[in-house]
Parts: sequence; structure tokens; C-alpha cells
Amino acid sequence: MLQHVYERASQARYLTNLIVATDDARIDVAARAFGAPVRMTRADHASGTDRIAEVASADSASIVVNIQGDEPLIDPAAIDAAVLALLDDADAPMGTLKRRIENPDDISNPNVVKVVTDLAGNAIYFSRYAIPYARDAASVALFKHIGLYVYRRDFLLSYSDLPVGPLERAEKLEQLRALENGYRIRVAATEYDSLGVDTPEDLERASRLFEVAVPGVEGVH
Repeated sequence: MLQHVYERASQARYLTNLIVATDDARIDVAARAFGAPVRMTRADHASGTDRIAEVASADSASIVVNIQGDEPLIDPAAIDAAVLALLDDADAPMGTLKRRIENPDDISNPNVVKVVTDLAGNAIYFSRYAIPYARDAASVALFKHIGLYVYRRDFLLSYSDLPVGPLERAEKLEQLRALENGYRIRVAATEYDSLGVDTPEDLERASRLFEVAVPGVEGVH
């Protein structure tokens, strides 16, 4: 699965370097087996953002993309869209993605994070709740948040030092830390629908989808 993520991410036009960041020796071995560069990090990081920041601190890249290792169907075009959101806005410290919700079950699912943006494409809020609320049965599009993040290096290195606010504590959503501390998050639209693999059932579903997306491939192993 990790190899699929790495190979698909390598197709993104705006990424110049890919690194697998981990504190797990098993991932280190697996990544090196297919030729991916690996950076071993401390094991005491509270979040993936902290882990990425450690790697970024030893690198000179001005923009850093955090791609989850459990997204075997990650769309290279989605990665490019998130990067372009920052390249087109020199003052934005952070960027991410959204996708219109089509599955009604996602609306009430707290594990599907929703996002609302202003007219300029900046995040107003992220929530596990269905937002916005359509009063008087008004028709309004709802968007899910796709958990791929792009950071300017200086902002990423200072992110862990930002105070954790009550909204982040309540929602358990780390990206709210930026908003609560007054920083903008650019949100680009994508047709890519996130599929994280966290359970055996997720892996089976991803295997079926991968066979459709890449004909001739027997599955994700």
C-alpha cells in the first residue's frame, strides 16, 4: 500500500522531492525495498504534523506537503491542486482540499470532516458536524475535508508552538489550531475522494477500487 501511495504521489507535477517519514522500522524496511528515501523520526511526536515538521527542519524546501501513507488511490492532480493553492496566494501559510459530499451517509458521519469556506476560498471552519445548517430547507452544498495539507516551511516549523484552543479540543481536529490563532487556510476543490485504510475492511474496499482504477492489478498488498 505504501508503495502505491509513493508511486502515485511521484506523478504530481509540483512535487520535487518525496520522503517517507516514520518512526517504525518495519515501514523503513518496506519503503527502502521499493527504493523510497526514508527519514527516521522521533517516536514521541503527538501528531503527523509534528513528524513532518521534524523532517522539514532539516530540509530547505519552502513548501512542504503532508501526504498520508494510507491513501493508496491518492490523485496526483489533487496534490497539485493543493500546492497551487499556496503558489497562487503568497500570503497563505497553509492549504488543503475539499470535495462536494455526494453520499448522504457522510453528512451525519462524524468521521467525515466537513469544511465551509468564504467566497475567496479560505476555510471558515472545519467540523465533524454537518455544516452549514440549511434553515428553511434551503439548498446548499456540503463539502468534506480531504486530509492532505500543504504548509509553508516557516509556518510548519512554528505550528506545534501555537496554543491549542477550545475548538480543537472539542472537535479533535488539529487544523483548527491555525484558524483559532488567526491564520488562513486556503482550500482548493477536488474530485478526489479520500480513502484512508485503517481497518481490514478498508483494505478490502481499497483493493477492489484499485483493481478498477488500474486494470490488470490484482489488488493492494
